[in-house]
Amino acid sequence: MLPSPNKMGELETTAGHVIVCGFDGTTLPPRIERWLERDSVAGLILFKRNIESIEQAKSLLDRCAAIAGSSLPPLLSVDQEGGRVARLREPVLPLPPMRSLAKLDDVALTMEAGEALGRQLRAIGFNLDFAPVLDVDTNPQNPVIGDRSFGADPEEVVRHALAFAEGLHRGGVLSCGKHFPGHGDTDLDSHLALPRLRHARERLDAVELLPFRAAVGALPSLMTAHVVFEGLDPDVPATMSERAIQDLLRNEIGYQGAVFSDDLEMKAVSDRYSIEEAGVRAIAAGCDLLLVCSDVDAAERLRERLVREAASSETFRRRLLEARGRADSLRERAAQLGAPATLENALHHPQARAVEARLAQFA
Repeated sequence: MLPSPNKMGELETTAGHVIVCGFDGTTLPPRIERWLERDSVAGLILFKRNIESIEQAKSLLDRCAAIAGSSLPPLLSVDQEGGRVARLREPVLPLPPMRSLAKLDDVALTMEAGEALGRQLRAIGFNLDFAPVLDVDTNPQNPVIGDRSFGADPEEVVRHALAFAEGLHRGGVLSCGKHFPGHGDTDLDSHLALPRLRHARERLDAVELLPFRAAVGALPSLMTAHVVFEGLDPDVPATMSERAIQDLLRNEIGYQGAVFSDDLEMKAVSDRYSIEEAGVRAIAAGCDLLLVCSDVDAAERLRERLVREAASSETFRRRLLEARGRADSLRERAAQLGAPATLENALHHPQARAVEARLAQFA
């Protein structure tokens, strides 16, 4: 028997609360405006294609916040790591690759860099930065991580990644560590293909998993890797693996923050599954928020599929409600970030200028 119309409406809201989507262009599509007004989407992610200038980005994000029809703010997110992964350019603080930052071995400087960046992101209107990278850079042939990592020593990654995350928090944005259980030793780019790591569990414990264990209680969210880890689950990418997320990350490691999937449009996933199937599998495995970074139609189909799955399966409905609970808790944390500095103050703050000058000495 199908749920009542009221129950279906509740499921639609719940399904929307676990989706973060992207879009093309520099203005909000009408459909996303409606989703924000109706509290039918958890948040948005911006890319270079959405940003003409700092002022335009601020206006866009201010619009998102103003029309949001919920006491919970939408998650307004960006990938701003430093180095080659920086959607915002100057006058936002230009940071080097995290490997270069960590080589200075000044944890205080790493934290100050994160704080200055966080203050600027918050002033523009963001409340979540998909950083820091927690991957350990152990493969010189890795085509996608490399210098995005803080280094090849897991302890060094822990010191600097946690300092950077704490800096972001002090600056006024939430952090997200990536890519669980570790993308640093792969030889394929999961944007283009499905990587596979053959390491035994003992190696994963000694290297890849150390930064994610350290993230417990320190980072409010993590992102999964579209990578098959044979020592954990040889059949599916970690994003869709209950053994990786529920058994290892939740039950063994004890992480209770929100877990994002990486973008479900990446070929590691989309060459094998529809976005709808991938999203259902990711939620069932333990993910709490699903990233669909450009295809608004796919995000809508995904929400509809989540509703149908929850309507037909009590087990999946409970898991979806749990995911919504963690997603909403992350939005509650965003609501508590406090008022941002003015854009002018943040862009020209003495701390940002001091960090920039210090880094220029080592360029």
